[in-house]
Amino acid sequence: MQTWPIQDAKARFSEFLETCLADGPQMVTKRGAEAAVLVPVDEWRRLKAAARPSLKQLLLTDEARTELALPQRGLARRRAPSPAR
Repeated sequence: MQTWPIQDAKARFSEFLETCLADGPQMVTKRGAEAAVLVPVDEWRRLKAAARPSLKQLLLTDEARTELALPQRGLARRRAPSPAR
């Protein structure tokens, strides 16, 4: 994956896009830190289809989804009851 500073990606966007279509995803950096990735639309659709199902899809499905990990519950503690007056 080729890396493009944001200034170059903006100044040479046509080349940036053509490189993405020919060679695959292209990384964009902002002040030296990775900021975004330009991905061909076919790959984006493939990634989106492979993503976790939406809440709507989960609620409408006929089968149980036990493979989804549930987040751990918080470690909140109850307050001690105040003494009766």
